[in-house]
Amino acid sequence: MSAPGRPKRESSLGEEVAQRPEGRPSGAPNRPKRESSPGEEVAKRPEGRPSGAPNRPKRESSPGEEVAKRPEGRPSGAPLDQEAQDSHWMAQALAQADTVMNLTTPNPRVGCVIVRHGECLGAGATQQAGGPHAEIMALRDAKARGHDLAGSTFYVTLEPCSHYGRTPPCVDAVIAARPARVVVALTDPNPQVGGRGLKRLREAGIEVVQGVASEAALAQNPGFVGRMTRGTPWLWLKLAGSIDGRSALHNGVSQWITGAAARQDGHLWRARACAVLTGIGTVLADDPQLTPRQGRILRLPRKIVLDSRLRLPVDARLLDGTPTWVFTTERAPPRDAELAHRHAEVVRLPAGNDGRLDLSAVMRWLGEHDINEIHAEAGPRLSGALLQAGVVDELLVYQAPLLLGDAQPMAQLPARDTLPEGAAFEFIDVGQVGADLRLRARHAERWSALRRAIAV
Repeated sequence: MSAPGRPKRESSLGEEVAQRPEGRPSGAPNRPKRESSPGEEVAKRPEGRPSGAPNRPKRESSPGEEVAKRPEGRPSGAPLDQEAQDSHWMAQALAQADTVMNLTTPNPRVGCVIVRHGECLGAGATQQAGGPHAEIMALRDAKARGHDLAGSTFYVTLEPCSHYGRTPPCVDAVIAARPARVVVALTDPNPQVGGRGLKRLREAGIEVVQGVASEAALAQNPGFVGRMTRGTPWLWLKLAGSIDGRSALHNGVSQWITGAAARQDGHLWRARACAVLTGIGTVLADDPQLTPRQGRILRLPRKIVLDSRLRLPVDARLLDGTPTWVFTTERAPPRDAELAHRHAEVVRLPAGNDGRLDLSAVMRWLGEHDINEIHAEAGPRLSGALLQAGVVDELLVYQAPLLLGDAQPMAQLPARDTLPEGAAFEFIDVGQVGADLRLRARHAERWSALRRAIAV
């Protein structure tokens, strides 16, 4: 629970501000909804800024200067108790992680803030794979500003790594700085770490505090946690349609039902994902590019086409040189070499009982190949198939103020004879994007399973 006066922070993609309910006494502590899909928002987005746009500091400053701010509403000089201080500074570490939401894959998004006596000495966030982690960036920032870190507190959104990967163990650098305390939001779900970093810190005589803002940290990294604990990525399914749930007219015309602002917002979600997935039906009908074209494009997500019979044209616009996986069945024709010339790798998996791709097998394969998050955009048939296969973790729905009547559905699902006893999805955010609504709903049980896996 947020302490009174906890600062608002710049949010990860898609996070929304927890607004004060109408009629609620002014000055009562704000508690963020913190329901994020891949992330939740705790800082109010400036009017006119595209929802989900990458967060940038408002002024030119070092990372430490940007986060060393007094909590809003707290009198100057008023002390914070330890729990409130930990909440405040962890919020700043989360804000650091927000700045790299589109950058770190396949590594998690991590932020770090180093504090002593209420002053931020250094701050940083994990860089591209192979680059420095958050703790190293914060240490560099503190060194550049001439600070000795003995007796300080490190606030880090994920347990410092304790193994050699692309970089040396961060826990060694943290111990060498001689802090008094290390406060972490999440224990690392990576079995190569899994509490070993915290054990090393305690053995070095450093006080360790766990679980501060753990829900928010999980919301920044559901894909990484999912890949490490269940072996599959976190998949959100983007749907767009009318108020009555229609995505195209009966003749297939769909451009455009939602407005330009909603389409731009969808591009920001593409940019966040490790991969953008669609089906061969959409490719043949619309010839999409599947590239993000809004926001800070720090890297291009991989493209994925599900194509059971390997019908993908070699001149499809999505084959633009971006690495692409084309999933097909073992019985599909041998066109691997032909597509390889267009930077498309054919992945052959066994067919399901219906002769089509086994979608659960596709997700397992992607998890084994370091994919954390997937943005799925497809036609009604594949959208329905993904939902029926139980591989959708979150819905990202754009709804236009239109009624289309007898037209194509957003997702093709079988008829039901009875109403479900409980909702599989829970709304975590509803907001207006231009003239349209954006609704986000998270699969309740799949989210709960992630929380249980890392004891949040």
